[in-house]
Amino acid sequence: MTYCVAVRVDAGLVMLSDTRTNAGVDNIARFRKTFTYENPGERAIALMTSGNLSVTQEVKTTLSRAIKESEENPEIQTLLNCRTMHDAVMLVGDAMRKVRTRMRQGMTSAEPSMSASILVAGQRKGGKQRLYMVYSEGNFIEATADTPFFQIGEHKYGKPILDRIIRPETSLSDAAKAVCVSMDSTLRSNLSVGMPLDLTILPSDACAFSVRRRIEPTDPEFARISMQWGIVLQQGFDSLPSVID
Repeated sequence: MTYCVAVRVDAGLVMLSDTRTNAGVDNIARFRKTFTYENPGERAIALMTSGNLSVTQEVKTTLSRAIKESEENPEIQTLLNCRTMHDAVMLVGDAMRKVRTRMRQGMTSAEPSMSASILVAGQRKGGKQRLYMVYSEGNFIEATADTPFFQIGEHKYGKPILDRIIRPETSLSDAAKAVCVSMDSTLRSNLSVGMPLDLTILPSDACAFSVRRRIEPTDPEFARISMQWGIVLQQGFDSLPSVID
C-alpha cells in the first residue's frame, strides 16, 4: 500500500508521498512514488503513483521513453513539450489505458489487481497550476477550489486534518505542515505506509520546484512536527467537556 497527498492552493502545489510497498507481511520494499519533470522557468510537472507497481512503473517508463525519443523526433508529444497541462494529463491517461490493456492480456482472474492511480500536478509558463487524479481506466478529474487536494492509497487516516485546514488561501508553509501531519497520522495508523518520505513543492508561476526533499526516519523537523502534534491533540482532548455526569 502507499499514501500520496497533493494540495493545490493559491500560493502553489505541495506534494508528499511515502516509499513503502507491501505485497505481504514478509515482502516489504521501498520504491519512490513521486517523479518530477522540469524545464525550469518553462514548466514543472510531478507524478505521484499508487496501486499496482508493475502498472505504474510501466506508465512512467512509457512517458520517459517518449521524452527521450522526442530529442530526435520533436513531433512526439511528451510531458515536456505538450501545449497545456490538460494535454499532459491526457498523455498520462492514455499511457495508463494502454499499459493496463497490454498487461491484462493472458491474465486470469486469480492474478493480482491491475488497479492503479496517478496524481498529475504542475504548471507550464503562461498557464495556471493544475492538479489532476488519473484513475485506472485512464479517465481523470481536476482539483477545484471546493476540492483543493487529492489523496491516493491509504488516505482515510490523513484526511481529517486536510478537511479542516486546507483552503485556497492557505500558505505554502501551512500546506506543507498539513500534509506532514496528514502523513504522520497515516504512519501511526497503518503499517503498510512507511518512511522515508518525498516532499515536493512548486510555487505558483515559478515553473520550477522550490523543494524536492527526502525525509528520512531520523529527520528532526518531521520528528518535531509529529511530537508537537501529539502534544496538541492530548491538550485539546483534555480540555473537552465531559459527556457524562
